[in-house]
Parts: sequence; C-alpha cells; structure tokens
Amino acid sequence: MKNNKFKLGIVTFSFFTILFATSCVDLNVTPYDQISDTQYWNKSEAAVDALNTCYTNLMSAQEVIFGDATTDNAYCKGGVDQAIGNGSYSTSDGYVQSVWASKYAGIRNCNILLDNIDKVPGLTADLKNRYIAEAKVIRAYLYFELYSRFGDIPFFTKAISIAESQSLARTPKADVVKELLAELTDIITNNYLPESYPAADKGRVTRYAAMALEARMLLFDGRYPEVKTITDNIISKSQFSLFPSYEGLFYAANEGNQEVILDIQYMLTTRENNVEYSFLPPSMGGYSQLAPLQELVDSYVASDGLPIDKSAVYSASKPYLNRDPRLAATIVYTGNSYLMADGTLKVINCDKGANKDGYGFSSDCTPTGFYLKKYWDKDNSTIVKLSSGLNIILIRYADVLLMNAEAAAVAGTLDATTWNTTIKPLRVRAGFTNPLALNFPTGSSQQDLLDIVRRERRSELAFEGLRYNDIVRWKTAETVMNGWCHGLKTNDIVGTDNGFVQVEKRAFNKAKHYLWPIPQTERDLNKNLTQNPNW
Repeated sequence: MKNNKFKLGIVTFSFFTILFATSCVDLNVTPYDQISDTQYWNKSEAAVDALNTCYTNLMSAQEVIFGDATTDNAYCKGGVDQAIGNGSYSTSDGYVQSVWASKYAGIRNCNILLDNIDKVPGLTADLKNRYIAEAKVIRAYLYFELYSRFGDIPFFTKAISIAESQSLARTPKADVVKELLAELTDIITNNYLPESYPAADKGRVTRYAAMALEARMLLFDGRYPEVKTITDNIISKSQFSLFPSYEGLFYAANEGNQEVILDIQYMLTTRENNVEYSFLPPSMGGYSQLAPLQELVDSYVASDGLPIDKSAVYSASKPYLNRDPRLAATIVYTGNSYLMADGTLKVINCDKGANKDGYGFSSDCTPTGFYLKKYWDKDNSTIVKLSSGLNIILIRYADVLLMNAEAAAVAGTLDATTWNTTIKPLRVRAGFTNPLALNFPTGSSQQDLLDIVRRERRSELAFEGLRYNDIVRWKTAETVMNGWCHGLKTNDIVGTDNGFVQVEKRAFNKAKHYLWPIPQTERDLNKNLTQNPNW
C-alpha cells in the first residue's frame, strides 16, 4: 500500500458502504446480501480492503475523549455520556444501544473477513496469517469493550445471519475472556504479527499491540501476576520508550512516535475528527460540551509528589502553582494557554463572567470553569470547522509502565527498582524536578504505594478513555460517582460546596451500575437475552 492512512480513510468507506448499503453504491458492486460470494472475494485487494474496514470500527475520537464524562474526571452538558455519568441511564438509553450496536458491527466486519480470506487469490501464507491476526486482535479489542461494560455477552467468531443473531444467548464473561486470551496468546507465540511496520503501514496492529491488549484485559480481570509477566516482556524486549514531551505527545506533528503502540488513524481532509468543537472555549470556536471537573484538577499532586492536602508547597490561594506539570498540559484554567499555529499563545480567562470564555458568561462557556487542552490540534484545517487530523492514541507505552507498577503494588513487590523503571521515568518526562517526587517513597505502606500508582494513572492517562474501567475494576465508582461533582471555586454563586460550584449531583448504585443494562431493543428482538441484575 502506498499510504495506509489514505487506505483507511477512503478504501474502507467503500467496503463499509457495501456492507451496510447506507448511501449510493455502484450497481456493479456485490450486493450486501451476497457479500460472502466469490464475486467480491476473488480480487487480490479484497482482503486488505476488508481488513481496513475493521480498523474503522476500533474506536472513535468521541468515544475515547468523551469517555471521561462517565467518570469523576469530566462533565458533559447534555451529551450522550451525561446519563452514564449521573446514573440516570436506563435500558432504553441511546448511548448504551450505540455502543452495543457499533461494537457488534465491527465484530461482524472482522468475522466476514475471517470467514472469506481463504477465497482471496494471491496471498502468501505469511500475509494471510498476518491479516487474520490483525482482524482477531481488533475483534478482541471490540469484545473487551463489550464485556467490560455488559458482562456476559453474545459471543461468536463467525459471521451470523440476522435470524441467528436474534436467537443467541449470552455467553458467560469468563468463557469469553478465556477464548479471547487464547487467541491473543496464539498470535503472540507464533509471531503472526510484526513488531513494527514500514511507514506505509503505520498504524496497523503489531505484536506488541496484541501483548498490550492482553495485559489490559488481564488487568481488568484482576490477574496481576500475568499482567506483570507480559508487561515485563514488553518493557525488556520492545523498542518503545517515552516521548520526551508529555504535551508534545498529543501534537499532530509527533504522531506515531516511539511511545505509541496503537492509535486511531486520521488525516486532514481525508479522514478527520471534529471533537475539538466540543471542548474548546468560545473564543476559539468551541462550545465546551465536555469539561474537566474540579475533582480531576485536585487529583494532580504538588511538585513534591504529595497530594495537595498533604503538601507543604501547595497553596490554596495559588492552586495552579507548584503542581504536577501534566495539569497544565491537560487542562486549561485561568492564565493557562493554547499554542497557536503561528507560535503565539492564546491565554484563556475562565473566571466567572470575565469575558466570553469565563464561567457563566454564556451557554457556550465551560460548565466547570475549566477547558480541555489535551488533543488541541493547532494545525487543524480551519479555525471555524475545527476538523482535526490528529491521531487518537488507544494504547501507549506509559500505560504499559503503569500496568506493571500496579501489578507490583498489588503483589507488594513495588520497590525502588520497579519504581525507577515505571513511575520515575513518567515523572521525569512530565517535568518534575523535586527529588521527593522522583525518588522511591521509602517507608510507604503497600496501600500508600497502590494509592500513588492509581493517582499517577489518573494524571497520566486523563481523557484517554481508561478512567471508567479503572474505577469499575477498583470498585471505587460507588464512592467517586456519588454526590455532587464540582467546578471552580468562586464565592458569589448560589449552589456551592465550600465555594466550589456544584455542577451535577450524581448517583451510582453499586447493586446495578457496575454493569450496563442489555439494551431493551435487543431483548425485544432476541428473547434469549437475559438482563443484568436490578435493571
């Protein structure tokens, strides 16, 4: 392929159209109901075209970034994630239905390729094995997204008919996990995937992407010894390393750098996302539907590595000084800025009604007093359209380091050696200089170390779509997702807690909300689908 990004953006659309027939289609194209026939698959390019379609179903930029609105990191004003965040969603929730439908659509695309790849002429054994492995890893990623939210799910590895889909029962989650991990282990053990690709195929699933996904699945399942083993292998054997700049990691100019293990491929004018419109301040053309919460701001440690309520260098009167540098790289508060294409800085004032970006000035302004900075693409196509070609990272090396550190903390083996391989490099890259933040905290209890790792994970990976699974697997959602979530501190607004704006009152019922409901529309079609407890 000459240009993988172009392929993902253009060729896959034609195949997607063939599959779902939602727009004008060339009359010579194989009809939807005959997609498995030899007429389509007897072309040498059929396999890669079908495989590229599988990539478009991995995730969307919206899913990744807006995912934090379902957590204590962010608030979404009237968006699709809001009901999940405040606990008001139901069996008929549109967002829940869309997640179910989109992931199964992607699984179907993977299964169609896997069912028909033997019909494609001209594939070498190695290339065929690689394509199969890529599709299986993508399918595992999609199934993981489903079972981590719904628990037991319909599970199948062949393309099925509509009639068959309406008769399948839910497979126990443990069986799904066992099958998926076996497939990933087979792919990894037999080296069906390369460790890297040439530039033309940048963005495809590698052997290390499969390993990192396996580690993430094991982490969610609480299988920490296995997490430690597989992340040790990635750390010791791969060529991945931390990109020197935390803020620069999310610039379009630095896409595909040495930290990225798997990302969603975008390209200006060819395949773009327009998420920026939903989080930028009005002065930059946005309307701030998604906004960081005070709870996230407060979670960033002080420059000495201590929580702000325990640090001698933190001052409530100057809350953004002497803080974890990742705070300024992730969140815009009053006095923070966006880097513009011409090299200038756009300083933002978020104070109450201060200007057109100030809290409460208009409905387009931040509902919390903060704006999102991470993912700002200064080189987007136009300031009005706010379309971006920025790749959205799904898995990066920092996550591997944090999984490794967490596994060690749970086992009680997080020592200076592991710290210096995992947490310390992350803090050095972030910009910490105080030895108290950089050196292993000797004398800390096992729980203290686990708390440090969890906090580090939140700060490092904010708005990368991982917080929800973290608070679910830690069983802390029932605590952090109950009661008021807050915005900036201001003493002249009705409805505050100690001066902090009450943004939304949330409710998380631990008896039901650790699993999403099976969509009622699906149960209406398939009487064999049971419902999750208390839904």
